[in-house]
Amino acid sequence: MAADFVLHHAQPVLRGRVIQELSTRFNSQVELGEFDVSIYKGLDVEGKNLSLRSNLYPDLPPQISVGQFSFHAGILDIFRRPMHVRLVRLSGLVIKIPPKGQRSAMPKQKKGHSKIKIILDRIVCDDALLVIITDNPNKTPLQFKIHALTLRRVGSGKPMHFDAQLINPKPIGNISSQGNFGPWNADRPHDTPVDGTYSFTHADLSTTKGITGMLSSKGKFSGPLDTITVDGATDTPDFSVDVSGHKVALHTEFHAIVNGTNGNTYLQPVHAHFLNTDVTASGYVVRGEGGKGHHTYLDVVIDKGRVEDVLQIGAKTFPPVMDGSIHLKTKFDLPTGKDSVSHRLRLRGVFAIDDATFTNPHIQRKMDELSLRSQGHAQEARQLSQEQGSASGPNVQTSIHGNFSLANQKLTLPRLVCTVPGAKIALAGTYTLDGKQFDFTGHARMDAHISNIVGGWKGALLKPIDPFFAKHGAGTDIPIKITGTKSEPHFGLNF
Repeated sequence: MAADFVLHHAQPVLRGRVIQELSTRFNSQVELGEFDVSIYKGLDVEGKNLSLRSNLYPDLPPQISVGQFSFHAGILDIFRRPMHVRLVRLSGLVIKIPPKGQRSAMPKQKKGHSKIKIILDRIVCDDALLVIITDNPNKTPLQFKIHALTLRRVGSGKPMHFDAQLINPKPIGNISSQGNFGPWNADRPHDTPVDGTYSFTHADLSTTKGITGMLSSKGKFSGPLDTITVDGATDTPDFSVDVSGHKVALHTEFHAIVNGTNGNTYLQPVHAHFLNTDVTASGYVVRGEGGKGHHTYLDVVIDKGRVEDVLQIGAKTFPPVMDGSIHLKTKFDLPTGKDSVSHRLRLRGVFAIDDATFTNPHIQRKMDELSLRSQGHAQEARQLSQEQGSASGPNVQTSIHGNFSLANQKLTLPRLVCTVPGAKIALAGTYTLDGKQFDFTGHARMDAHISNIVGGWKGALLKPIDPFFAKHGAGTDIPIKITGTKSEPHFGLNF
């Protein structure tokens, strides 16, 4: 009889305490379905269908909802102030963060109304869902599945400690994170502070069409939800782009500002390293229209790099068509879309390649011959042309600079200047990244007169026309063209 009396009075008292505390703490309208209390083994509470609809966002779905919950406490604990509960178990937890700025005109709670009456030492939750609602009704809300979540010191008015295991949607992978969250700002959820560390493992980049690799990352973060500062590093030992298929080890270190309410990331900057090349990039990665995919826009700088490294990632031909040092600045624009990365990628910038040699012996021999003839050494050029050994020739170094744009896997160079000893060649044209097409036209300016370039008895016959080709301070200025493919290039005059 005594137990029944306690149970009869404890159940409505505790139910009222729970509703009052949640309503006051989160400034919300609280709905609670089933609520059962048992006192046979201490105080055991089970409930279903709990929801909290913010008074500041009455037109939006409930901000917090719980399918089922249970907790255990001593009988005397319900009469203590504050009430202490050691462990709460939740299932079906859904947290929805409303859009920033979308709120009713209802005034804030008055100070003193949020006095904490219940402290939860630990909350354990399986398979929770965090939903970020956007201010654009046409955009799909951002969702994060939380496989396992543990919260400590909930309701103390101080930051609660969390331990979470998440599944990142894209690239799909596992995130383990620990840190502190709160105290919860019911009036302005986006201003709720968070800090901690994370570990991102087994991130499969192939879920982004056009790239592959298994990424891992570690770092730390802090700040309010809508401006979280993140410092971290990533390692992808087998990164590749589909246009080339060549795998390289890619390491990055980054400083970023992340809007945790919409997933937009602002990189300030990223330092990347692969093979023998370092890259610095800054820009943003934001959600696309309709909330589908991400739009990446970066300012990319290669201060000291190797052209063969860049070509190994970006071109199918192997070995790369040339090697040498490279300096590059480009705008990297990767819009959303269903096509692969190589088809969507847009580049626009300037570059300079120094001390370059071509890996294709036929192309390199042509450059060697060009250099010899341009200096008036026609006999040596003829001898080199007749040699068959792939390693023959002086292997002159080439300097190349110009501006470029890339779209639809085609590299366009409106201005390309190529310099070898004795000659300067200015070209414009296109080159496909698969190496199947060269199409360039321009002018070659050489130190020697045309008669000395040709040499022999033919050169002697051409002496009278030397003045017609001697232009702009050069011994010879002639129009040229380069066509064909990477394996079969064709060099010729373009009169």
